[in-house]
This record gives sequence, C-alpha cells and structure tokens, in this order.
Amino acid sequence: MARTAGSDGEKTDAALRDAALSLIARYGYEAVSMRRLAEEVGVQAAALYRYYATKEDLLYSLLTEHMQKLVAAWEAERPRNAEPPEQLAAFVEHHIGFHVARRHSTHVSNMELRSLAPEKLTQILKMRNAYEKELRQILRTGADAGLFIVEDAGLTAMAIIQMLTGVIVWFRPDERLSVEEVTSNYLNMTMRLVGAERGSEAAALRRAG
Repeated sequence: MARTAGSDGEKTDAALRDAALSLIARYGYEAVSMRRLAEEVGVQAAALYRYYATKEDLLYSLLTEHMQKLVAAWEAERPRNAEPPEQLAAFVEHHIGFHVARRHSTHVSNMELRSLAPEKLTQILKMRNAYEKELRQILRTGADAGLFIVEDAGLTAMAIIQMLTGVIVWFRPDERLSVEEVTSNYLNMTMRLVGAERGSEAAALRRAG
C-alpha cells in the first residue's frame, strides 16, 4: 500500500487513521465507506487511495499497528528476572492500561477480525498468539514453581485476556472507579484465578519439608 510522503501526507494519513478508528468503532466496518472517511477528514475520496489501495488494507494496517504497539509496550514494561507473580501483575497492569488508553483501537481490533481476508487474518492471529504466549509462559513457569495452581495454561490465559480486555466495554474514567482502582481489583481477581496464594503456601510447605 502506497503512502504519500511529506509532512502534509503524514498529517492526512494520521487524520485518516484516527477517523477510521472512531467511525468503525462506532458504526462497524461495513457501514463506513472510504467516501465517508474522506468527508470526515476533509479531502476528496480519490485522495485516500494514495494511502491505501482498499478499505481492507486500511483496516489491516490499523490492526497490525495495534498489535505492534501492544507487543512493543509489553517488551518495554515487562520486568526482567522477576518471579512469576510479579510478571503476572505487570502483565495485568500493562494490558488494562494499554487498552483503556486505546478504546477505539481495541474495539476495532476485537470486533473486525471477521472483516479481514484469510491471509491477513492469519497474520494478525499470529501476532496475537505470540503476545498471548507471553502470558501462557508466565502461568506455566509459576505453576512449575508451585506458585500458581493452573490446570490448563492455555485456557487460563484465554480467560485472563478476555477478562482484562473486557474492561473497555464498561469502564468510564469519570465514574466510580479510577483506572488504578480497576486494575487493582482485576489484579486480585487474576491472582485468585491462578491460585497464587494457595500455590505460594504449598510451595512454602514443600520447601520447609
């Protein structure tokens, strides 16, 4: 997909992407045409095709960017050489914070995978799997060390991801709970889900024995 070079082109591209995320999150991919996007940005519809050959190319670019930023943020934030409970806590904080700050992008990424052609869908799913593998590894390491009680790391990781991402469905920053309070509550729920306290107690008993 070709993009226009130069500062004006970059500004138009950024405006187009922001408008696409906002409109698709609100109305759905099928209901948002390139003409409507052009009107929102204030350019001729034909000009948009200098940036993206098709509307699907635009969607694929948006979903790819979302995943790339998610992975990069985790790489920057994840604690090195930490115990599994600390790693899990960091993952929870990272995942909630990232998605709450990107409500439209998260909604589009969750709801519009169905709009991608199979080959593009496969690429996004590969990126998702690589990210979720990080959580599965934390759970397995914690379970192997006796710090977590997890019967199926893959299933548990899926449940945690769905629970954490679901925060954007209901959370509003001007209501009863702050992001920090929501994160703290969800962290407690996550630790209970993986049996962190019971696992740590069992590990301590084994070491004492």
